[in-house]
Amino acid sequence: MIKPKTTKKDTRKELESQVDQFIKANGTIQQVNMGESGLVDGKYSTSHIGFNEPKQDRTPLNHVVAAIQQRKNSKTPPTPPAKKRPKKVVIYDDFGEPLRWVWKE
Repeated sequence: MIKPKTTKKDTRKELESQVDQFIKANGTIQQVNMGESGLVDGKYSTSHIGFNEPKQDRTPLNHVVAAIQQRKNSKTPPTPPAKKRPKKVVIYDDFGEPLRWVWKE
């Protein structure tokens, strides 16, 4: 059995009922300014930004790239495709009856 998809209307109703239950249980809703919840001490949290470490030196791999290029260029060129073989084709008369077979290239 396939579960029916929940619509936006159903999701809104569910959220509204959860908010109503929260308020009925003496819960309070605190209003905050837009974007304020993402701030730490009034500033954006930079702990998740990955620019804290110093730049690392890269290992030169020119000899590896040269070897790959040499292998790529040294491959034998592809062989031309084999000549097409003749095909056996049936010849029909005016009434659609087969008359004979003919080899066609």
